[in-house]
Amino acid sequence: MAKEKEKTCLVACSVLKRELQQLVKEGKLEAEVVFVSKNFHVDYAALESNVRKVLEHTKKRFKGKIVLVYGDLCLGQEGEMKKLAQEYGVAKIDAVNCIDCQMGGKGVFLSADPNHNLMFMGPGMIEFFADMKENLKRQGVNDAAFAGMFSGIKGIVLLDTCGDEERCREALARSGMNLKVLETRCIGTDGVLAVVMDAINHASRIK
Repeated sequence: MAKEKEKTCLVACSVLKRELQQLVKEGKLEAEVVFVSKNFHVDYAALESNVRKVLEHTKKRFKGKIVLVYGDLCLGQEGEMKKLAQEYGVAKIDAVNCIDCQMGGKGVFLSADPNHNLMFMGPGMIEFFADMKENLKRQGVNDAAFAGMFSGIKGIVLLDTCGDEERCREALARSGMNLKVLETRCIGTDGVLAVVMDAINHASRIK
């Protein structure tokens, strides 16, 4: 009788919700996925607190492999997210941030924008900035001030991960960021899958 395959749980930022759900639906990824709201990214302390709560709850109820689907820089510049994964004894994806994850991880994002004047935007990031705009508006930040936050950016590189480029372009046109889409890269979900599968394989060695 074949040995039962050990189950996997991903604790992931909801920036990658569309891609991960699509991979599960297509049968390319066998895992339970627990999402933490992407909107916590505006506050490191709130993000850390909520990721800790989810990890603690997941470790108590889930006996299989656990993978943290967050980038190295998501809690700061000093490897805080890596340290958090080590503290809880879970694997973490090898990616700088969610955009790097979508592009295949291992820091490829850093060489894709050496001058730091582009915004790489997938579906989840577009939603993130739409939510941010509404939250800032409630705090008294008007549309002009919001658009001014992106004044140093040359333009947007749209990452079409889920096959809905037109929908993403329409959302960006409504975003108020006032940035031109310079190009679209139809990259699909292969990058996310590769990064997650590498981490799942690494999780097998953490005991």
